[in-house]
Amino acid sequence: MAGAHNADHDYHLVDPSPWPALASLGAFIMAIGAIGFMRWNSDGELLLLGMDLTTPWIMVLGLVIVLYTMFAWWRDTIKEAHEGYHTRVVSLHLRYGMILFIASEVMFFVAWFWAFFDASLFPGEAIQYMRTDATGGVWPPAGIETFDPWHLPLFNTIILLTSGTTVTWAHHALLHDDRKGLVWGLTLTVALGALFSYVQAVEYSEAAFAYSGNIYGATFFMATGFHGFHVFVGTIFLLVCLIRALKGDFTPKQHFGFEAAAWYWHFVDVVWLFLFVCVYIWGGGSH
Repeated sequence: MAGAHNADHDYHLVDPSPWPALASLGAFIMAIGAIGFMRWNSDGELLLLGMDLTTPWIMVLGLVIVLYTMFAWWRDTIKEAHEGYHTRVVSLHLRYGMILFIASEVMFFVAWFWAFFDASLFPGEAIQYMRTDATGGVWPPAGIETFDPWHLPLFNTIILLTSGTTVTWAHHALLHDDRKGLVWGLTLTVALGALFSYVQAVEYSEAAFAYSGNIYGATFFMATGFHGFHVFVGTIFLLVCLIRALKGDFTPKQHFGFEAAAWYWHFVDVVWLFLFVCVYIWGGGSH
């Protein structure tokens, strides 16, 4: 590939890459493996072309392929940035891609919120979709002991809002070429993200209701659990940025990897505020 300084345009024509095809293959294997894992977990079976796929290991294989592809693909992208291929136009398109990714994530949460509000605003109608009286005609359903929002949920809200402040501090430090501030801001954000996950795990362990058997538990754990997974992914995202910052990868003018992580983290913050207000306070009833 010719050097970036020889290009007479602002676009990056990438070399042939195996990563899109390998990512698709890994995702396909992981999807089939997930079905096999669920059948295995429920004592069922999954037969495909005469093969018994009722095992958790196919999903593990697909996950390994996907994780390796992510590592290798992003490694190549970082290498291209260091070689000068990420011009202003290319960087703009990377930002468009991240914005569209976050928009797709928003629609995931719209689905979980929709399910929660549908069940909570019309508790009587939920009965006809369930085998038993799902809610008792009230919300929260009769017999469900909900969380006190002013205990662990409030503590986690403070943790996450504080982490949004520290990641913003890190971003501003980078823009002013303050490497020490960048590292400290990222370190605190990663620590707060890990603390949030720990507190949520404690909260789940104290839950007086289960995921299965009632619509409140199903909608609660899907919404908050999916958000918790995003916090976990975002923490890893920021941890990678911290490692890169320690290596001196980012500069005030070129740091899209960190900027994308900060956008993702702020998105996680905003979603949690909606969860805290709608699920824990409004939808939690009396405690």
